[in-house]
Amino acid sequence: MVLDKMTISDLSINTDLARKILTGFIKSELNRVGFTRAVVGLSGGIDSALSCVLAAEAIGKENVLAVRMPYKASSQDSLDHAQLVIEKFGVQSLTIPITEMADPLIALDPEMSKTRKGNIMARCRMIVLYDQSESFGGLVIGTGNKTEILLGYSTIYGDAASAINPIGDLYKTQVRQLSRALGIPEEIVDKAPSADLWVNQTDEDELGFTYEDVDKLFYLLIDQRYRLEECVEAGFDQNFVRSVMRRVQRNQFKRMMPPIAKVSNRTIGYDFLYLRDWGT
Repeated sequence: MVLDKMTISDLSINTDLARKILTGFIKSELNRVGFTRAVVGLSGGIDSALSCVLAAEAIGKENVLAVRMPYKASSQDSLDHAQLVIEKFGVQSLTIPITEMADPLIALDPEMSKTRKGNIMARCRMIVLYDQSESFGGLVIGTGNKTEILLGYSTIYGDAASAINPIGDLYKTQVRQLSRALGIPEEIVDKAPSADLWVNQTDEDELGFTYEDVDKLFYLLIDQRYRLEECVEAGFDQNFVRSVMRRVQRNQFKRMMPPIAKVSNRTIGYDFLYLRDWGT
């Protein structure tokens, strides 16, 4: 796929510095809007585990609520791996199944695709998290990494929804680096990434490429601002580059607040612009 000169070492991060920045981010962003607690959807995967552990380190394990939200088709491994994080890092936890929430809507269309079912599950889980946000008094912490955000590999107003996101500027390979540094169990770090939306589903099978390959490409496209031709010269297949670029462009709407039609002198998002902590 790529030339030998382009290695995963180009994506290496200073894990001590990243840890300090991200825990500081969580604490300061919560404090600036008057919160001291956080809620995390803990799926059993590496991304949610990392967000959970960072939150626990930032504000104290007693102030973090990890919520497991299995569907009837969820694997037992997902539940077990989430429990490993809960027990090792001592956060508070709840298990709230979503089967009885999701199934009535899924049952309305016997021909419903796996993607539609997955979107329903993701949005049911976000309903649960925001309900627990009110009950527990904590902000919802995001669990989407930079690779997924760029690819649009998430459900808008589902797993893409959060109040703050500490890992959204880390590529998947960097999430693995930091997770190892923070002591997240190896069985979580090393397992095949999966949204666990149906039996034997994996992210990389669904995407059609590996996170390692696309992260290397993103390093050139995003961080180094390479053009398509330069990525091809660096050793990437042209069709691969084009398909990834199309995904990034097509999913830009997921990375933006909804545009508001301007009909007044001061429109939210255009002329009425204030900092996140304005007025506090």
